[in-house]
Amino acid sequence: MPEEDPRIIELREMRAKSRQGGGKERIAAQHAKGKLTARERIEILLDSGTFQELEPFVTQGHDETSPEPSKIPGDGVVTGFGKIDGRTVYVYSQDFTVQGGSLGEMQSHKICAVMDLAVRNGSPIVGLIDSGGARIQEGVRSLGGYAEIFRRNALYSGIVPQISVIMGPCAGGASYSPALTDIIIMVEKTSYMFLTGPDVIRTVTHEEVDAETLGGAMTHHTVSGLAHLTAPTDQDALATVRSVLSYLPNNNVENPPVAGSGDPANRMDEELNHLVPIDPGVPYSMHNAIHRIVDSGSFMELLGGFARNAIVGLARMDGMPVGIVSQEPDMLGGSVDIDASDKICRFVRFCDAYNIPIITFVDSPGFIPGTDQEYRGIIRHGAKVLYAYAEASVPKISIVTRKAYGGAYVVMSSKYMGTDVCFAWPSAEIAVMGAEGAANILYRRQLKDAADPEAERARLVEEYRQRFCNPYAAANAGYIDDVIEPRETRLRVIAALAALRDKTVQALPRKHGNMPV
Repeated sequence: MPEEDPRIIELREMRAKSRQGGGKERIAAQHAKGKLTARERIEILLDSGTFQELEPFVTQGHDETSPEPSKIPGDGVVTGFGKIDGRTVYVYSQDFTVQGGSLGEMQSHKICAVMDLAVRNGSPIVGLIDSGGARIQEGVRSLGGYAEIFRRNALYSGIVPQISVIMGPCAGGASYSPALTDIIIMVEKTSYMFLTGPDVIRTVTHEEVDAETLGGAMTHHTVSGLAHLTAPTDQDALATVRSVLSYLPNNNVENPPVAGSGDPANRMDEELNHLVPIDPGVPYSMHNAIHRIVDSGSFMELLGGFARNAIVGLARMDGMPVGIVSQEPDMLGGSVDIDASDKICRFVRFCDAYNIPIITFVDSPGFIPGTDQEYRGIIRHGAKVLYAYAEASVPKISIVTRKAYGGAYVVMSSKYMGTDVCFAWPSAEIAVMGAEGAANILYRRQLKDAADPEAERARLVEEYRQRFCNPYAAANAGYIDDVIEPRETRLRVIAALAALRDKTVQALPRKHGNMPV
C-alpha cells in the first residue's frame, strides 16, 4: 500500500483544527451554560449529512494591538449551506468559543459571502447569533464589517427570507442586524439583545437592571416586540426555525410550499355559529375562531406576547400557507393602539414580500382614544397599517365577525383597501361608530326632551343597531361580497384562495412610496 500523501495528512489536520473552535475547555464552558457549539447547532438545524462548509481556513484579519493575528481557522464563525426538508438554506453560526464570537474583518467577510451566495441562488439565510460584539482590537475594521452586514440585510430584505436566532449575547450595534431581518427567535435565559448594557446604563442613568430584564427573550417578546418567537433551549429554537421555513418560499418570486393537511377543505365547525355572543359588549376568543377555521394544528402565532389586542401569525388553509391578521376581542375589546398598529403593519408587509395570502378577521370598535395615544402618534402608526394593506398585492380576504367601526374598519383590509373578497358573519356591525355613541349624537335633542331619557335611549340604540349596525347595509352597497354562516368560513375562504391563486397586479411605476414610519 503506497505511503499516504503528506499534503492529504496536512489537510486533515487543518480541518480537525478548524473544527475544534476555541478548544475543549471553552467548549465545555459553553455546554455548562446549557448552550450548544456553533457546529452542533448547524448539525441539528439542517437535514442530516447535508451541511457543506465554506471558507473554513479563514483566519483573523489585522489586529491593531498585536503584530501577529490569531491563527484559529474560521475566525469565530462557521458558514455554509445545507438542506432543511430537502430545500437549500444558507447559514452562518457564530462560535462563542473563539474570542467570544466577536466580529472582526474576516468574520464579516465570511458572513457577507454566504449572504451574497444565498441571494444569488434564491435561498433563505439563517443566522445563529452568539457573539460578544465588535472585536475591539480590530478597531474600525470591525465596525466596517458590521456595516457591510447591515447593508446586505437591508438590500436583501424582501428578496430571500432572513431569519435570526439569538442564542447568546447580541449587544451594541450588532443588534441592528437581527432587527433588519424577517423573523427573530430568541432562546430563553441564555440570549439577550440591547444597545447599551447594564453597566453603561448604571453609569449614565443610575438605573439598576440585569441583562435578562433589559434584553432577555421575554422582554423582547412581550415588551419591545422585537422577538417573534422564543424557545426554552437551543434545540427547540432550531426546530422552530425549521417550522417557520416550512411556511415560506425560498425567495420572493416563488410561491410558498403547499403541504398535505389531512384536514378536509369542506369541514364545517358548528361551534363557530355559537362563538360570537349576542350581547356586543361580551368578549370572546378570536384565537378560538382561528384555530377552528385553519388547518388543524397549523396556526403559528408570531409576537404572541406583544400587543395582545392584535393577532398575527402563519397558518395553512387546505395546505396553502396564509398570513392571519386579527384583533382579539378578549384584550382591550379588540381596540387598535400604537403597538398593535406596528405589529400588524410589519406582518402584512412581510406576507406581501413573500407571496403569502393575507386573511384578516375584523372585530374592533376602533383606535384607542386618549392623550397618550394621540401625543405618541396613533395617527401616524395607524397610517402604517393603511399603507401596508393598500400596497399589498397578494390575495387578500377579510371576514368581519362583529364590530367594524370607523377608521378601524376602513384600515383593516376593507374593500376600499383593495381587498379581493370580503365576507361578514351575521353578527357583523359595520358602521361609523357604535350604536350607543351614534344615538347620543343623532338623537341628542330627542333624548333631552324625552319623558324617560334612559328608556328612549335604549329604544333608539336598538333601532339604530337594527337599521345600520348589520352587515346587510354594507352588502347592499357592494362592500361586503357575502354574508355567510360562521361555520362556512373555512370552505368559503379556501375556495376564494384557490380562485385568487393566479392574481396579478400591475403596479404604477415609481422608485418607492413614502411610508409613514
